[in-house]
Amino acid sequence: VRLWFVDVLGILKSLAIPVSELEPALEEGVGLDGSAMEGGARMRERDVIAYPDADSFGLLPWRDGQVARMFCSVRRPDGQSFAADSRAALTGVLGAVADLGWTAQVGAEIEFFLFADDAEAELPSPLDDGAYFDLTPLDEGSDFRRRTIDHLEQLGIPVKASHHEVAPSQHEIQLTHTDALSMADAITTFRLTVKEVASEFGVFATFMPKPLEHHA
Repeated sequence: VRLWFVDVLGILKSLAIPVSELEPALEEGVGLDGSAMEGGARMRERDVIAYPDADSFGLLPWRDGQVARMFCSVRRPDGQSFAADSRAALTGVLGAVADLGWTAQVGAEIEFFLFADDAEAELPSPLDDGAYFDLTPLDEGSDFRRRTIDHLEQLGIPVKASHHEVAPSQHEIQLTHTDALSMADAITTFRLTVKEVASEFGVFATFMPKPLEHHA
C-alpha cells in the first residue's frame, strides 16, 4: 500500500508499506521526516505522523491491482495539522466554508503535452500535427487518452470528456465536477496516471504550460 501525501509545492510524495502494516497505520499513523515536505528547504528535522484516509483507498490499475494507494493527512506529534501538508490546508479551508453553510464544487479541464521520449533531442518532438478537436489519423493520442481514462475510471475518478487541444501533441481530459477535496485528490492521481501511461506507451508527458515556443 502506497501512502500518498503532497508537499507545499504540490509534489506527490509516497511511502510504501506492506499490507500487514496497514491496520496499525490506520490506527496509529506512520512516522515521517517532515522536512521532506518543506519544499526542499531542510532547515531543521521535524517528526510528523501520516494518517491514511481509508475513504481514499484505490487499487492502481497499472500495477495489476496488486498495489493500492491511500491519501494521508499529516500531523505533528501533538495532533495539530502540519503546515506543509497541502491536503490538510485545503481541508481547513473547506471546514471554514462549511461553517458558512457552503460547499465547494470543482471541475477541472487538465491539459498536457505528449512528446517523443528522446533524451538526445534538443527540442521537444511532437507526436502529431493535430489541432483543436482533430480526430485520427492526425490525433495519435486517442489511444493514449483512452488508456488514461480507463485507468481513471477504475480508480473511481469520473471523466466528462477528452479531446485534442490547439497545439500539436496537446491534449485535454475534463474531470466531472465534485467536491473540492475529492477533486484535489483526483488531479494528483491524474498527473501520476498520465506519467504512468506515457511510460507504458514509450512517450514523454509534460504538464508545462508552453513547452513549444511557437504554438499555443
